[in-house]
Amino acid sequence: MDRSTLKTVRTFPNEIEADIARQHLESAGMTAFVRKDDYGGFQPALQMVRGVFLQVMEEDVEAAEEVLKSLEI
Repeated sequence: MDRSTLKTVRTFPNEIEADIARQHLESAGMTAFVRKDDYGGFQPALQMVRGVFLQVMEEDVEAAEEVLKSLEI
């Protein structure tokens, strides 16, 4: 998989919220990823500063937006 085709559909303040949204997207048949930079978990406070990114393949962006809208996320 070429990671250059991944697009961020939402940014969350923590990994828990991002992971819940990821699970909803995967239950709708999409492959979704949570990307964060918190030094491998050693600095979890960086999630609030930098954000946690929910990403999908470029071709799934519109469908992901629809799923997230229905969840009011």
